[in-house]
Amino acid sequence: MKIEEIIHAEPPRLLLLYDKGQEDIVRVVADVLGQKHGILESLSGVAACPDETVIGIDNALISDPTWLRKARRTIVTTHAIDLLELRNEDLSAICDYEYLYTSKNFARRDVARFFGFILGQIKPHDDLKKKARTTMLSTTFPDIRAALPNMNILSVGADSFELRVDLLEDPDNAGVPGLNYVGEQLMTLRQGTELPIIFTTRCVKENGRFPMEDPSLFYKYLRKAIQWGCEYIDIELWLPEDIRRRLAHEKGNSKIISAWHDFSETFRWSSPEAVQLFKDGAVYGDVVKMIAVVTTMDENYELEYFRSYLQSQRSLPPFSGLCMGQTGQLSRLLNRVFTPCTHPLLPLIAAPGQLSAAEINDRLCSMGQLPKSDMYAIGNVNSSGQTMFIEKCLNELSLPHQLRCVTRPPSGSINTFMAQPSFGGAYLNPPLPIDTPGLPKLTEAATAIGQVDTIFSRSDSRGKSFMGENATWKGIRATLTRDFVPSAYQNRPALVLASSEARASAAIFALTSLGIKTIYTIGFKVSKPALTDIRYFGGVEDLKRVEDPFTILSALPAEKSLIVSPLLKHYGNNNRISQRSGRVFVDLSNGIRGRGDSVAIADECGWSAYGIADVNAWTTVETLRLLVSILRAFVASSFADRFIRSDRMLDSTSSQSQAEGVCSPDSISAWCWMEFDAHSMSSGRMFI
Repeated sequence: MKIEEIIHAEPPRLLLLYDKGQEDIVRVVADVLGQKHGILESLSGVAACPDETVIGIDNALISDPTWLRKARRTIVTTHAIDLLELRNEDLSAICDYEYLYTSKNFARRDVARFFGFILGQIKPHDDLKKKARTTMLSTTFPDIRAALPNMNILSVGADSFELRVDLLEDPDNAGVPGLNYVGEQLMTLRQGTELPIIFTTRCVKENGRFPMEDPSLFYKYLRKAIQWGCEYIDIELWLPEDIRRRLAHEKGNSKIISAWHDFSETFRWSSPEAVQLFKDGAVYGDVVKMIAVVTTMDENYELEYFRSYLQSQRSLPPFSGLCMGQTGQLSRLLNRVFTPCTHPLLPLIAAPGQLSAAEINDRLCSMGQLPKSDMYAIGNVNSSGQTMFIEKCLNELSLPHQLRCVTRPPSGSINTFMAQPSFGGAYLNPPLPIDTPGLPKLTEAATAIGQVDTIFSRSDSRGKSFMGENATWKGIRATLTRDFVPSAYQNRPALVLASSEARASAAIFALTSLGIKTIYTIGFKVSKPALTDIRYFGGVEDLKRVEDPFTILSALPAEKSLIVSPLLKHYGNNNRISQRSGRVFVDLSNGIRGRGDSVAIADECGWSAYGIADVNAWTTVETLRLLVSILRAFVASSFADRFIRSDRMLDSTSSQSQAEGVCSPDSISAWCWMEFDAHSMSSGRMFI
């Protein structure tokens, strides 16, 4: 047996270059990677350092950048953008990657995302390929900072952000914005959203600002986008092949969107030229995008015939094909790969005929391409803000689905809901044991954990079917990897406290998926076969024999949650652990606690501490992804962060809320309305 979505990753070998006075970035990166770190005074000591140590060197000490090629490490130069005058472009050009940050508003989560991606441990393209339909929001802000107040609203329904570099307005450069300004804008966007970023440079002929007579300028900016860790780079097909070849060779974990545009109004999708253009784009493109201006409705149908022809072929990259203009809006509804969309809060549309995600869903529904489904919240769900939030998400995206809340049905009657023709899925609180009669086929995770908390639908050539899943383990894993890359847990020990195996099963599965070496259990013994080494923690004497844990998870009841405190203090004050990175604590207790707060105690002892609010928020994200595949669920933190903040604010004012789930309807509703009301009014839609 193997775990679904298990993360295998080799520990990275990094050499970090930093600006004068910014050596602390080396410690932070090492901590995110779960490794030791060392500061060197010269390059001569690199060879003697262990592979598992992150090496840091002041970039001012590097007189000969070409020597870096001999380091046999992944070389990342780091720059605080508020110290841009210290930047050495010649040095940056020879490095593999360049990480930009601000020394004032430092975001550890951004460090984890950047290094997780460039090291191949986070793979957004693989996730997006699994979706039936993906969209990209084309940003048209001259300054991304103007988008930050509404970033969570703009994100709804989008799977990626397209950064239109050619539309940025650099106050210090007319025309093409300077690299320093573009880097700052990209960093700002990345810290404002976790959506994958598509880096786009449009030429003058395609309504952009980049001059066609200087292809090397395109290479300069796109190569920089790879160094900055952009998930996608948009490469225009007209660029010389040697430039496209070089970028394909240097792309690392970034993916290439091969883009072709036609504004002549003479191109025909039924012509042999269309097939040849696709083949040319597929040579270096991970996604092939073709867009043409059309004048008749028939040309939309020609595109769909062309699309169906490509889909009948094997081993071809995904195809994104669109017709521009009002006449071509039908193609925007039928396209399934990176459909460009706009939003009422954007200053202007990026291309004629663009629709918002809500408009696309509304029109698909009227065409019968997005059938209405009834989704169910079953069990103790009325007291949770999760239900209200899902309803608001469905409404904001103009999805026709309805969420129905029901109390726990009698044993065995879950099949009654699944038998309904309109049944689209359900989430269950509390989860059902896997031996409950009437459950559908189970995923490997649900079978191993022994509990089902989500039932989702899937369609294939044989029709529609249902699966029973456990989303909680994914929520736990997402919490664990919020501020750490997945490989940080590889071959490390963990402690899990619980009053029973059932309460800890999701946590154990999540830890195993991260490659934890040994799990020590306290308060329970594991009876099921496991894929990792699980040992029972017998008593105080074991403290002397057990290796310092990288992470501690407590699944104890709320009234007993403080039992973990002595362990947090012991390992937190242990001098041995101060020489290592890490220390992650997650408290899964949900309810009215006694005196004290284990999360606060862990934080005081130097642990990266997370509570049930964090886990519930990420579990809701995963549940949404299962129930409504068209939703990106704000893609993680833009939604989860606010969900967490609502719960923490409530925790500080009401202990009763802790017994009622994620947070009260009033608290979640307050910030939902605050975040969405402006857009609802501007788009002419109000929440029900």
